[in-house]
Amino acid sequence: MKGLRRPLCLLLAGALVSAPALPAAALASEPTAVMATTTVVRQDAWVAVSVATLWRTPGSPRPVDAPALANPARITRWLADLTTPQRRGLSGRADSQALLGDRVVVLRVRGAWTRVAVPDQPQPGSAHGYRGWVPTRQLSSVAPRAAADRATVVARLGWLHNDDATAHRREHISFGTSLPVLGTTGDWVRVALPDGESRRIAAADVVVHPRGDGALPASRAGLVASAKKFLGLPYLWAGRSGFGLDCSGLTSLVHEVHGLRIPRDASPQSRAGSVVGGAPHRGDLLFFATGGTVHHVSLYVGHGRMIHSPHTGSTVSIIATSTPAYAAEYAGARSYLP
Repeated sequence: MKGLRRPLCLLLAGALVSAPALPAAALASEPTAVMATTTVVRQDAWVAVSVATLWRTPGSPRPVDAPALANPARITRWLADLTTPQRRGLSGRADSQALLGDRVVVLRVRGAWTRVAVPDQPQPGSAHGYRGWVPTRQLSSVAPRAAADRATVVARLGWLHNDDATAHRREHISFGTSLPVLGTTGDWVRVALPDGESRRIAAADVVVHPRGDGALPASRAGLVASAKKFLGLPYLWAGRSGFGLDCSGLTSLVHEVHGLRIPRDASPQSRAGSVVGGAPHRGDLLFFATGGTVHHVSLYVGHGRMIHSPHTGSTVSIIATSTPAYAAEYAGARSYLP
């Protein structure tokens, strides 16, 4: 998406500062000179790539992670190149992901990196939401176009196309990506990108809905149906997109598309919502703990089964709740449905 390469411009102490667009390799290593200056900021920005990974520190990415740091982000290439040990090595390096068009709050800028919070991903102790570092070039300071309706991707992945007669494919975007609607043309929905450019997406891949509403109804059957779209998708630590999911990334993303904002991580999810007494119902969240610490969450699909994204090297799958390894660690259920 060539139009998304505009760097984030930040109004700092009365001066307009544009973060340098460093190559991916430089972002991965981040020289000390680049990290010398940190500026504290409080303003909105918007994710300008298909998926922006939230890193623990600017020094967390490895050379193999360079495709995920680019603009456009080369997520498919990145995941294809990662070995199982390298995927496992994301633990302690990455914490979550944000999607194209998501609003973030800029907390501080350090050279070519920006620390942000994601309001749509609640996190205990953070007033602005889940926090992490992203390459500055993956953000846009341009406010989205005002539009009464949004188009939210409800397919696991959808394609953005040129908004012209060629309708050339430009970028894969994830389930849950929500963009302002500019209009409809036949089988296409025209949407606005964070930098103001327009694209098309197949109407079959999105739901058009009023801004502020959930894309899909909040129902037990709906939550289960959406979760099943990810069956067979490989586990990804910190994953919260149709390219890869961790356990709480699956549950939080699915709930969000159904208009239910829940905490990002499994442990906070286990402390919010409504306690489920007795047997769980479809759409309830099931939690698992060791030594009193919740470490895993799944979605109950009914008939003694649950869907989950278990661990690196596995895929999203449906298993029996009586599976010994999980039954022994069951720690209760919660519901976020009204």
